[in-house]
Amino acid sequence: MTPSGTTSHKRSVLIAGHHTSVSLEDDFWAALKEIAEARGVSLNRLIAEIDRDRGGNLSSAIRLFVLHTLKEARRWR
Repeated sequence: MTPSGTTSHKRSVLIAGHHTSVSLEDDFWAALKEIAEARGVSLNRLIAEIDRDRGGNLSSAIRLFVLHTLKEARRWR
């Protein structure tokens, strides 16, 4: 049995006018959406920002971005 939130889903996103697909687990999609909403930007815009600053795989860069954002938020509580 797969734990809740660990199923990976591929979604199409628009980055710099080009469609690409990103595969992330449900929990990462949910966290990324919450971060985008908190920043007042669209999910595509946030992913484009992550894409611009990444050094490797986009899915991995998004996971690391979510992790670092959540760690930073915990530090400021």
